[in-house]
Parts: sequence; C-alpha cells; structure tokens
Amino acid sequence: MPRTPRLVAADRSMPRRPLPSVRRGVPAVAPSAPPPAPRRRGWLRPFRWAIILAIWGTLALAAVLLWFARDLPRPEAALDAFRRPSLTLEDRAGQVFATFGDVVGEPLRLADMPPYLTAAAVSVEDHRFWHHPGVDPIGLTRAALTDLLALHLVQGGSTITQQVAKNLFLTNARTFKRKVQELMLTFWLEHQFTKREILEIWLNRVYLGSGAWGMDAAAHIYFGVSARHVTLWQAAVLAGLPRAPSRFNPRSNSVAAAARGREVLAAMVAAGAITEAQAKQAAAEIAFPRTPPIAPGWFADWTADKAQALVPPDTDATLRTTLDSRLQGAAESRLDALLAGPGAAAGATQGAVVVLDAASGAVRAMVGGRDYRQSSYNRAVVARRQPGSSFKPFVWLAALEKGETPDTTVLDAPIHIGNWSPEDFERRFLGEISLEEALAQSINTASVRLLLLAGGPRVVAGVAARLGIADKLPDNASLALGTGEVGLLELSAAYAAFFNGGHRVVPYGVEQVQADGRWSPAARVEPVAAIDPDKAAMMARMLAAVVSRGTGRAAAVAGHTVAGKTGTTQDFRDAWFIGWIDGAIIGVWLGNDNDAPMKAVQGGSLPARLFHEIAVAAR
Repeated sequence: MPRTPRLVAADRSMPRRPLPSVRRGVPAVAPSAPPPAPRRRGWLRPFRWAIILAIWGTLALAAVLLWFARDLPRPEAALDAFRRPSLTLEDRAGQVFATFGDVVGEPLRLADMPPYLTAAAVSVEDHRFWHHPGVDPIGLTRAALTDLLALHLVQGGSTITQQVAKNLFLTNARTFKRKVQELMLTFWLEHQFTKREILEIWLNRVYLGSGAWGMDAAAHIYFGVSARHVTLWQAAVLAGLPRAPSRFNPRSNSVAAAARGREVLAAMVAAGAITEAQAKQAAAEIAFPRTPPIAPGWFADWTADKAQALVPPDTDATLRTTLDSRLQGAAESRLDALLAGPGAAAGATQGAVVVLDAASGAVRAMVGGRDYRQSSYNRAVVARRQPGSSFKPFVWLAALEKGETPDTTVLDAPIHIGNWSPEDFERRFLGEISLEEALAQSINTASVRLLLLAGGPRVVAGVAARLGIADKLPDNASLALGTGEVGLLELSAAYAAFFNGGHRVVPYGVEQVQADGRWSPAARVEPVAAIDPDKAAMMARMLAAVVSRGTGRAAAVAGHTVAGKTGTTQDFRDAWFIGWIDGAIIGVWLGNDNDAPMKAVQGGSLPARLFHEIAVAAR
C-alpha cells in the first residue's frame, strides 16, 4: 500500500523565496541584483565642521569676553568717579604756586572753547578721530612699525576714545587683560556717545600736570585764564601736555613746553587747521608768566597742613596766602649762593630762613633748607636747635620787668654756679657796663647775672612762653646762654613783640579762603598784648645797638634802622641772626643736619651777612 507523503509544517521563521513566474514558452529569468546605495557628498563634510567650529569658537570667545568683563567698572558711573578734593595755593598777588589733590576746572562744552583748542588736541593726539570707529588701524600699524624699527616702545597707537576708556575706567598697567578691557570699553563709548561728546569728555578729564585734570583747570594753573579765553599758542601748549605732563610742564620746564607747543602748531598746519603764517605768529608769541621757583614747597606744605582747619572736608578750595614770591625767591637764591660759596668753605651745609610781618605775624617767605627737591624736611619749622645768645633778649626783658633799664649797669666779671663758670669768646671782662652795652656785645656773664636778678630760669622761661616759645626749656642757669632748643619760626615770631608795641603774634600763612565759589577771610589768632609797650621800646633800642656797634654789625643796611641779635652755640654747631628792618622780622639759621661743627661760624658773620643780603633784595 503506497505510503501517503507526510506534510511538514513550514518553518515560519525562514523567509520565503518568491517563486519565479513561469509562463509557458518563456524561459525563467533569474532575479536582478539590488540597486547600489547612493554615494555620499564629500564636499559637505568640511562645511559641516566649519559650522561646528564657528559655534564653539563663538561660545569660547563669549566665555573669554565674559572673563575679561567680569571686573570691569560700570561705565555709566565714569563721570562721577571719585577724586581727591583740590587745594590751590596763591601768593599775595594771586599767582598760583602750588596745588594739592585733583584740580578740576569748570566742565566746558566744545562750543565754549575756542575752535583752535579742539583742533590742536585732535591734530596732535588723533587726527583721524572724526572718521575711525574708536580704534585707528592705520595709526596702530604705523606705531607698531616704528616700535619694531626702534626695538623699543616709541609711539603709542591709542586714539582719543581709547584714552578716555583708559583714563576713566582703568589703570596704567601694561597687561594684555587691561588692553582687551580698554578695547571693549572703547567700542562701548563709541556706541553710547557721539564723537563730540567723547571729545568733550577727554578735554575735561585728561591729566595735564600739576594736579590739573582738564583743559580749564590747566589753563587756570598755567596761564591764569579760563580755557574759554586761551590764545592759539596757549591752546597748542595745553594740547601738547597729555603725552608727557611732567616733561612738558610750563612751570617746571618752560623750554620743553615751548618746543612741544611748536610741534603742536606744526601738526595743526599739516592737518589744515591753521595756516603756516598763523603757526609762525603763534610760535613767536610763546612766553610763560614768571612763576615762583619750586622751593616754596616748604611754605606750601606748612600752609596746606594749616588749611585742614580752614576748609570743610571733601571740598575744593583756593587759598590766598601771605607769601611774597619775590621775597621768597630772594631768600632762596641768597641762601643757596651763600652755602655754595663761603658756607661750603666754613663747613656749613644747611640753612633756613623765615620772613614775617612784625605787626601781624604774616609769613612772607619760608626756606626750610638748601633744596626742597633734595630734602623736604622743614628746618625752619620742624627742626629744634639751641639758639645760643639769640635767646638773651628774653633774659633782658625779664630784667626790665623787674625794674631795670637799658642804662642800668651789670657786672661783667667771673661768676661761678657750682662747677659751672660761663665765659665769653673773647675771654676778657669789662667790669660794670650798661644793659644796652652788655646785650650789644653779647656778654655771657652779664646774661647769667640778669637771669638770677630776674628770678631765675623759670621766670625767664615764662617770659619766653608769653611771647610764643612753646618748647620746654631747661630749669637751670645755662638757659641764660640759650641751651634750650627752639624752632626758627617760633623764635622769629617771638621777636616781633619787641618791634610792634609789645604784642605777641602767631605766625600764619593764609589770608583768604575760597570754597564753594565764595571768598572769605581766613580765621587766625589776632595779636594780643604780651609786654608793656615801654619795655618793648627799650628792647628795640637795645637790639638796634647790637647792629649799630655790637656783634651784629654785618647786618646793617645803609639808610635803614636795623635791630636784631646774634647767636652762636658751643663748638660753632649753630649760628643765628634774628633781626628787624622796615617792619619785617628776618630769621636766619645756619648749621649741619648731623650737628657737625662749622669752622668758626658765628651769628655775627654768615647769618648776619645773609640777613643783610635778603633785606637789600627785599627793597
């Protein structure tokens, strides 16, 4: 029996192969191969990577800029930036001779200034200012090539906008970070302000030396006028200052300032701002006003210190001082000449001079040393030295107040106090002599006897204190020979009472104060009666004898009454002359900072001679 074929279930997991269609009479055709995959376009790959890199580069640049900007100041607050209050000092004639703090003038618009002032600034600082977007590629390239050829920094490529960004917001540190921040702020300024506004900010805020910020402040300091009224040559000098304010400062280097002014005028001609003829005429007109020499720094420092009690805190102020610039210059030049000549030969390396009005105490001149630039230490005010015989007038005054007179006699003879026996330089004794003659010849034994007669050292110290000597003095008989230590200014002021009718004066240096735009008298201590006018007249008479026939003859000035007193300390370590002429007290000290002895320099020699020279110059 035939076997029935078994049916096998199809494996559903196996794919079925389609059967070829068979038509009768047509041969079967093998199935065709699958179509090839489309070829990828290779040129798209660099484009895609460029997009990716651009995205990541933008993100990285944004991150870098955020890092640079994280400590940027708020640009909106730039015009309200903190500055130190300014203090401007003028002499008696109204000429500025010193400034402290930041001097800022009146904010001016471009329309307020002469057109040639703005033209000068643009011509010399940034002649493509009106056309570039804040950064000048041409100027940067030129500066880079110049620096490369010179192998060091010669030119800068900063535009006026970049200078505004740096000066208002940043420090002067030469770092890559600061430069990037400067560029960021430069573009911010160009976006926020017009070109005219940027130039106005620069003209009102650029530093121009001597503490002056802005053209108006500098015009007042250097020329005594507002920036509204500067001439063409003055505008050129001002515009030339930003590159090197110290080097081109008209007050300290007028030659360099004039040369720089001529450079600016030439740049204006090249820019077409002025003609060649105008530049030549302006260059010929350059002439700076005479200003006091730099050494009034001692007087300026002393006055500025006193001004703290006269000016409200955080307030700009101008002080009209008591300084006589001509007298100050004479005192400085005469002291320097003396120390360079006979002083050097005698071993004197330092000195100090004060000149004050005997009636009021107004200080007209103050020289605290040989050269302020080398040493600002004020030997006229701060230093304390033994006055020697220049202290004796207080002993004589104490004797007068005990009933003595200039004609009363005192014994010049040996005297012993314990183991101490004072002597004179001449080592001779004159016997009985008048008080006037004893003071004229500066007799030491007479001074000790008069001190004891007056009641002792405490009485004499009290007389000196009444006239303004504030230092503690020794409580022994050596005080009669000036063994205490005093300052030149206070000793000179104490002498004023002998010549003004007996009034004690307190030295002062400020007459008027201008704060918040208003002038007002400066507060000061008025002279007060300290000794009897008759006693003062007696002292003036005896001090005149010192000059006419005593130890101070070198101080005499023909045709004038001169009075004063010499002083010399042991081993010639200090030499003094304090004198009066034509209503003024002139005090002189010579010596050495290290207390080294001089070569026989006495108060009646070089100090009296210097008094004479200053007195003659004052006339």
